Amino acid sequence: MKPAVIAFLSGVAVLLLNGCGQQHADAETAKPAAPAYVGATYAPTLKKQPSVAAMTALGRTMFSDPSLSASGKMSCATCHSPDHAFGPPNNLAVQLGGKEMKTLGTRAVPSLRYIQNVPAFTEHFFDDDGDDSIDAGPTGGHNWDGRAPSTHDQARIPLLSAHEMGNANAAEVVEKLKKASYAAQFRATFGEDIFDNQEQAFKWALMALEVFQESPTEFYPYNSKYDAFLRQQVQLSKQELNGLRLFNDASKGNCASCHISAITASGAFPQFTDYGLIAIGVPRNKNIPANADPKYYDMGLCGPDRTDLKDKTEYCGMFKTPSLRNVATRQVFFHNGAFSSLEQVMKFYVQRDTQPEKWYPRGKDGKVRKYDDLPEGYHGNVNVEAPFDRKPGDKPALTDNEIKDVIAFLKTLNDGYRP
Repeated sequence: MKPAVIAFLSGVAVLLLNGCGQQHADAETAKPAAPAYVGATYAPTLKKQPSVAAMTALGRTMFSDPSLSASGKMSCATCHSPDHAFGPPNNLAVQLGGKEMKTLGTRAVPSLRYIQNVPAFTEHFFDDDGDDSIDAGPTGGHNWDGRAPSTHDQARIPLLSAHEMGNANAAEVVEKLKKASYAAQFRATFGEDIFDNQEQAFKWALMALEVFQESPTEFYPYNSKYDAFLRQQVQLSKQELNGLRLFNDASKGNCASCHISAITASGAFPQFTDYGLIAIGVPRNKNIPANADPKYYDMGLCGPDRTDLKDKTEYCGMFKTPSLRNVATRQVFFHNGAFSSLEQVMKFYVQRDTQPEKWYPRGKDGKVRKYDDLPEGYHGNVNVEAPFDRKPGDKPALTDNEIKDVIAFLKTLNDGYRP
């Protein structure tokens, strides 16, 4: 279990509650601040100081521009749809991309909502919101493996990935920006000479994407039914309340041990993640082309996409704990898109160890090949805390009806609720 994290990395407004549970800051009117390193690192490179409003507007335009891809058909919004909580708009485990839009990726697309407080990755995280003597282990970072330290750095990856937007290098992206219909807007934001230096132009393009993704109304509105419940504006139904109880109960779902549901000690709304990385032994997804090679394994923190921790074998199989906000709007789940419904996800959690034959294949010897998407030498990394603390034949932690109640609660985390 990892403690909650409240890291104000970019000086972005966060919703706080007073003792009566009323909002201090309204997400609809809160204005994002520029990332802290704008003034210290980036601004001296420009003759003109860009405004947050101008960068937000530019980033929004860039986010939906398919001309920034090698194919001319893929934008950031293609996979991170604004109409689907900035997650995938379809039920594909991995998305098509590349120069001809025929290359399938290796991981499911996560939502970009509620990532404004993600801390940079560290192997040893000590929480300042609780007992700061506890080492929470690998925590933070963007992407499923935490390799990008900020939204700024994360934005670079899809632009240059061969199976996403497919650009060969930063210069290729800048050339596309120079020809874009909004090139004048780019110059007006960063200065008429911005394109004279390709490296700086690319850095500021990433900055515009980052600032846009820190827009409260679009990326962290905190307007779900559960948020309204926390503000005492609405009551949850009997089923939803029972689902919340089961979600929090350490002897039942134990979901809140990683997906923190309570208002923090500082009064901030819950993010429904502790930003940690964990191995839970999700079954191998045969629908991912890379998995056709029996020697290929996606092991998260220790590779293949992340390379700096390849020798840290104790991390193999660990992936980022995503926020559960808007999880009920998704059509695929986990880093490899192995499951297509919340019911499957919940049943896997409580039956992984009590009925492993339901989730894993059998080998030639007839034995169940548990944790089949992770080499056997790393099986010891897989989490065995509740509800993963049982053995075949034991009673699952949740009944079918209790699973329905938890799912009813999870649906209260969808944004867009109106009391």
